[in-house]
Amino acid sequence: MQESNWFFELLGNTFVRGLLLGLLAALVVGLRGYLRGRELKHELRKLREHLHTKLEIDSEENERRKQELLTIKQERDNLRNSVQLLQQKPGRHEIRQYYVYQKAVDIMFEKAPGFAPAWQITVKEAEAEMERAERGLIPFIKRMVPSSPARQIEEYEKLRKKEIEQHGNA
Repeated sequence: MQESNWFFELLGNTFVRGLLLGLLAALVVGLRGYLRGRELKHELRKLREHLHTKLEIDSEENERRKQELLTIKQERDNLRNSVQLLQQKPGRHEIRQYYVYQKAVDIMFEKAPGFAPAWQITVKEAEAEMERAERGLIPFIKRMVPSSPARQIEEYEKLRKKEIEQHGNA
């Protein structure tokens, strides 16, 4: 009984009581802190998994958008090239007009005996004029500003008369 007396006597001491109550409070606070830490670690792991999933989804979406952007850029470049090619190709009307002129030239070769040499000289002069026109600024402006059909006919008649005079004098 002495031993238990000793225990009760120790518990009767106010310092020991305060110490035990402090240790008990520290144990409760420590236990709650430990449990809260576990809970926070679990929540942190869950948030990391969520963030990882979100980043994967965003990454896939960004890759899809990049791929779509590349596809659209490639389509744009293809369309730009197609437009350039189509601008360089003559239309049906121009091709038909070319064939009409070619047929008219062939008929003139057959019907007018002096037409062939005059035509060839005229073609050479026209080619030389086009070469000169392709080199300078003023001819460039002339090409950009189309002349009227009446003015073109007048120029053609002047060139034709000049050639006839040159052939007549030669």
